[in-house]
Amino acid sequence: MEHVQKPLKEALQFRSSDKLAEQAIQSCSRLGTEALWAGLKPLQLDPEITARNRIVTTSRLDPAHASFDMMRTNILRLMRQNNWTSIAITSPTPACGKTFVALNLAFSLAHQKDCRSLLVDLDLKRPQIGKALGLKNPPSIESYLKGESSIEDVFLRHGDNLAIAGNRQPVQFSAELLQCAETTNVLEEMRQKMSPNVVLFDMPPMLSNDDVTAFLPNVDCAILIAAAEYSTINEIDACEQDLAEKTNLLGVVLNKCQYSPEKYGY
Repeated sequence: MEHVQKPLKEALQFRSSDKLAEQAIQSCSRLGTEALWAGLKPLQLDPEITARNRIVTTSRLDPAHASFDMMRTNILRLMRQNNWTSIAITSPTPACGKTFVALNLAFSLAHQKDCRSLLVDLDLKRPQIGKALGLKNPPSIESYLKGESSIEDVFLRHGDNLAIAGNRQPVQFSAELLQCAETTNVLEEMRQKMSPNVVLFDMPPMLSNDDVTAFLPNVDCAILIAAAEYSTINEIDACEQDLAEKTNLLGVVLNKCQYSPEKYGY
């Protein structure tokens, strides 16, 4: 019997040491993530600029923030059910308000203390996040996606659980950059080091270029932003079908609506 028990004991000890080693690695990884977040430069918001650009979820003084909080809660429920973390936010055409929705959703997520979120400006032809936040010297997302700059160079931290990467300038060959292997590697490293629960990618309009199609393999799901009395049914249908074929479509958000029961909607 001893010849059976001895190898079994050794195996259990080996297994236990493996488990302890794994726990130690996880603990070091968590400490590294916390240190990385703590070391990010803080995002300084100007209340006048955020008010002018209708970013209503920063202070939540405007009752319109409730619509974004409801959207946040529904999105988190679906993402947690499916173990998803990344969302592409797009629209059929320009001027639908996708960046406005992305920013308000990001700051709404920041109020969910158990949720660590990232917002990345990948509208590489016409970056707007830095402008909407009043950033004086946004970073270059192109340099970051090419592996030429670091997380600390591009992300600014708001509070303890939201980090935002704006973009300084347009990128000429954006679709090629978004689908290259280096971009995929950089984004995977970003996820590993920052351990976000949600990553929002503000993408360009779908019908303007092929950037969204090029990037969709990198995300778990997508949201389509349509503008009331502006986006056509044909445009919405075409984009819905394309997104549904390539990723998980969470839904269509109707923006710029002039009518709501409380008369404060967008």
